Amino acid sequence: MAEIQLGNIETKFAEMIWKNEPVSSSELVKMAAVEFEWKRTTTHTVLRRLIDKGLFQNEKGTVTSLISKQEFYAMQSRKIVDDSFHGSLPAFIAAFASNKKLSKSEVDEIQKMIDEFRGE
Repeated sequence: MAEIQLGNIETKFAEMIWKNEPVSSSELVKMAAVEFEWKRTTTHTVLRRLIDKGLFQNEKGTVTSLISKQEFYAMQSRKIVDDSFHGSLPAFIAAFASNKKLSKSEVDEIQKMIDEFRGE
């Protein structure tokens, strides 16, 4: 799947859509006016950009996602691992954990994921 890059405001607007979908485009205009103080045209412009990037669709005035929030952030995480750690998940985890003590529940959750990948 093609890389999708979002700016800060696009990310916040996408979060609003994911939280409220399916949502009418007219309702999005109202929500964006309150949340971001946007005019209708600004909302439609940003929505069009997100549609063009393949995140959402607007069918008959109803906006829904083509890529879920979880899928989007999984793609972003993979990109960070690929770009910054040469695709090495262990190197990423080591870097992440070096500045933050993992709780027992976090360690247990990671271990559970490893066991599932091993088929245990």
